[in-house]
Amino acid sequence: MKILVLEDELSIRDFVRINLKRQSYEVVEASTGEEALALAMMDREIDIALLDVMLPGMDGFAVCKELRHHYPRMGIIMLTAKGQEQDKVIGLEAGADDYVVKPFSPLELVARVKALYRRMHPDDGDLKQKLVVDPFTILLDERRLFKAGQEIELTPKEFELISLLMQQMNKAVSRDEILTAVWGKYYVGDLKIVDVNIRRIRQKIEADASRPKHLETVWGYGYLWRKEQADEGT
Repeated sequence: MKILVLEDELSIRDFVRINLKRQSYEVVEASTGEEALALAMMDREIDIALLDVMLPGMDGFAVCKELRHHYPRMGIIMLTAKGQEQDKVIGLEAGADDYVVKPFSPLELVARVKALYRRMHPDDGDLKQKLVVDPFTILLDERRLFKAGQEIELTPKEFELISLLMQQMNKAVSRDEILTAVWGKYYVGDLKIVDVNIRRIRQKIEADASRPKHLETVWGYGYLWRKEQADEGT
């Protein structure tokens, strides 16, 4: 696994690099947003980016948006300050998959990285089918979604969320179930991360995100994928 670490404080960057290298991960370092983007453009094999929010010049949110635009399938984890709830929401809306609150332990950081990577690269034998739900086709083994033949770029977490719902047509899935299935049993964040990702997905798949026809809200409970005309195949 190759990881981009964007952190302007040398002591924190050293701390992160040392603990990631102990896991035999390859680490690419940057101290500014501009440097991180330049490295990412030169190296297209980066799997996950760890982005600090507060930076001189280009901040972590702007970097996140650019990385998500150029690399839709890259995993992105934001490093946010303790108590800055708004930072978490802004980061998720910018395209981040997860966040870690400073100060964090090496175990927590590595666990978050591993969990995200596992979800980005499931075992080959886990999923070997596709679902066709007019006008959508989801290739579960390739982790790709198409609408009327046009591919829709999804983040790793967005793909996991939409595939979870599409495989349970017309069944309401609670926010708690989604959180556990997509972010893991031991995720310590709040339920807002589910709603933020739902909003992002609707912007991509719905003709009118304010009046969704496919990804519906079950008020006070969770979400469901509305099956109108569907055909399943392998």
